[in-house]
Amino acid sequence: MKKVWIYQADRFFTEAEEAKAFSVLEQFVAGWTAHGDQLAGKASIYHHLFIVLEVDESVASTTGCSVDKSVHLLKKLEQELNIGLFDRLMVAYRDAAGAVQLVSRNEFAQLVKAGEIASNTIVFNNLLTTGEEFPDQWEIPFQESWHAKAFVI
Repeated sequence: MKKVWIYQADRFFTEAEEAKAFSVLEQFVAGWTAHGDQLAGKASIYHHLFIVLEVDESVASTTGCSVDKSVHLLKKLEQELNIGLFDRLMVAYRDAAGAVQLVSRNEFAQLVKAGEIASNTIVFNNLLTTGEEFPDQWEIPFQESWHAKAFVI
């Protein structure tokens, strides 16, 4: 089984920031351990906006301490790049042209109310926790997501 953690930034990474973040993440994953066991981890950055950490737990299981290490690293990245990775007040979606957009929850609510977000608008479900769900259930229609309960059409 694979575990997945999805961190959405509060703004898009610049190319230089993304390169630095990816380098730091790769180095971290290469040495990521749980009780001395090397984790089979992987780090990715998608759409210049999402950091995704994955661990194949069939090789070695994560622990609270190993997860804490990743959170500590991400908080350090936040400071170094002046970017937020734990802000849950932003919503990412794909516009009609398919481009990834990032807006505040209030702006998203206004877009829903104005009819610019439809039931088939693709949104990102960052609540996924398993590799079996990611990436197939990450980008899903608004109507099938938690967003539909929080932002009623």
